[in-house]
Amino acid sequence: MAVVETETHGQILVVRMNRPERLNALNHEMRLELARIWSAFRTDEKLEVAILTGTGRGFCAGEDMKESLADKSPGGRQINAENPFNDGSLEKPVIAAVNGFAMGGGFMLVERTDLRVAVHEAVFEVSEAKRWLLGGYNHGHLANLAYPIAMEMALGFRFTAERFHQLGFINRLVAPEALLPTAMEMARHMLTLPPAARVNTIHMMRRMRPSPTPAQQRLAARLHKHGDKSDLLESRAAFAEKRAPHFKGWLDPADRYRMPEMDQD
Repeated sequence: MAVVETETHGQILVVRMNRPERLNALNHEMRLELARIWSAFRTDEKLEVAILTGTGRGFCAGEDMKESLADKSPGGRQINAENPFNDGSLEKPVIAAVNGFAMGGGFMLVERTDLRVAVHEAVFEVSEAKRWLLGGYNHGHLANLAYPIAMEMALGFRFTAERFHQLGFINRLVAPEALLPTAMEMARHMLTLPPAARVNTIHMMRRMRPSPTPAQQRLAARLHKHGDKSDLLESRAAFAEKRAPHFKGWLDPADRYRMPEMDQD
């Protein structure tokens, strides 16, 4: 069984993450396959719009914690494959059809898309703070939300699809049977636009979105190293063993008062 399935409808590509037994968690194999699919989509002259969705109850549960625990490294095994969807080089529009849980890296996948449709049952969470990591919120993934909402997300609070729809993060809120039809309707609308107008509008709107400065990125890298990394492995072990974690905090309590400063660009 393929970990990612694709199908085409004329000029529309449907990309379906397909590890339902793991809520479509991102393991090494799925990351590589997604990178390959997005690279092919970028250069395919017959395809103009993509829809990203998942199989089963989850859109994407984020990082595969069991694989990462086995690898004993943040983010699992390092992947060198180019992924234009992740690095911002994909010029074609992508619609998220969120069929269920979008957690951690799954939320970040939704945030990278241009339009979003979600079922009422969908749930969103940035999980990195719970896992010790500094994650998507320090890479600009929450920059388009109001500060208190972004802070709430960054601290690991869960959001319902209804609330995200009210906040403007979700374009359409639908019943499960209407999820793909609604996403397809939005994709077909985009195909009715003059090609140059569609491409240029998307390019312009993406450039208008806030993004982290180099100084903020350097601070995030320094903060990532700050603290006791044993809590990272403990959080993953607790997740895999389905128990509450037992965090140690800083090995030296004084470290919490020696936070790195953000330098200037």
